[in-house]
Amino acid sequence: MTIGTNPALVSDATIEVRGVSKWFGNKVAVSDVTCSFGPGITGLLGPNGAGKTTLLRMMMGLTSPSQGSVSMFGENPRRAPSVFKDVAFVPEDDAVYPFLTARQFVRYAASLTSSEITESAVTAALDQVEMLDAADRPISDYSKGMRQRTKVAAALVHNPRVLVLDEPLNGTDPVRRASLIDLFKKLAAAGHTIVISSHVLQEVERLATRVIAMVDGKLAAAGDIHAIRAAMSDIPYQVRIDTDVPRQVAAALLSLDTVSGIDMLESGLRVETTDLSSVGNVLPRIASDLDARITRFEPVDESLESVFRYLVKANR
Repeated sequence: MTIGTNPALVSDATIEVRGVSKWFGNKVAVSDVTCSFGPGITGLLGPNGAGKTTLLRMMMGLTSPSQGSVSMFGENPRRAPSVFKDVAFVPEDDAVYPFLTARQFVRYAASLTSSEITESAVTAALDQVEMLDAADRPISDYSKGMRQRTKVAAALVHNPRVLVLDEPLNGTDPVRRASLIDLFKKLAAAGHTIVISSHVLQEVERLATRVIAMVDGKLAAAGDIHAIRAAMSDIPYQVRIDTDVPRQVAAALLSLDTVSGIDMLESGLRVETTDLSSVGNVLPRIASDLDARITRFEPVDESLESVFRYLVKANR
C-alpha cells in the first residue's frame, strides 16, 4: 500500500531508502533517491549505468551511502548484521566457487546463515530451482543459467523474508526463466518482499506488481506500470486499430478533438490520441455507421518498454 500520494513509498515497508546519494570521486552513481519496498514484487528498472546495482548494494549494506540512510526492518544493515537472517541477495556477478558442487555451495550458504538448517532444506532449495539432477556436479561444468539457478537456491535455503535479485534471469533458457518467474510470484504471494533489478523490461512486466524506475542515478518514476503511463498526460497514446475500411474509419476519427494524428498501416491504422477512452467509446458507433469490421483495438505503447522509453527521453 502506498503512503498518501507518493507511489515511491509503501506503508508496510521492509526496506526504506531516504534521500540516498552515492558518489565515487566526481562520478555521481545515485542522486537523492527516496523509495521503499514491501511484500510483493517490485521491479527496479533502468538502463545499464542507471545506478540500480549501486542502490541494491547500499540496501544490502555492502556499501554505505555518501548521503542519506537505508534501513531494513527498521535497522541500518551495516550496523545490524542480524537482519541478514531474514534477507538474501543474488548478485549479478557469478559469485560462486567453481570447484564446489551446487549442493556444497548451497550447504555453505546455509551455514553462513544458521547452523540449524538441515540437509533436507538444502535439497528443497535445489528442487525449487530444478537443480537436483545436476546438484552433485562441479559448478565449473555449469552453463550461466545453471549458475544463476544455483545462486537463487543458495539465497532461498534459509527461507528469507526479503529477497533482492540483481538481473536474476540472465543466461537462463525460456523454460527455466518461466519457472523462476513462477517461483518468485509464489514467494511474493506468500508475503515475501522481492526486489528484482533488471534492464529487460518485458521480464519485469511479467513479474512485478510495482515499478521503481531510475535514469542517470535518479528516481524517474514509481508505481503501477499503467498508472505511470496514464500520468504522462502530455504524451499522446498510440493505439492500433485494424479494420476492413481503414480510410473511412480514419476520416471519422480525425473529426475527434482528442485525435492528433493517424498513420495508415497495411491492415489498419495507428492513431495518436490524448484520450484513449474517448476513441474506444466512439469506435462502435463509427463501425456501425460505416458498416465496418473492427478486428483490433489495442494500445501499442502501454507496455513497460514504451513507458521506459518515455522516461529515458524525459530525463535526458
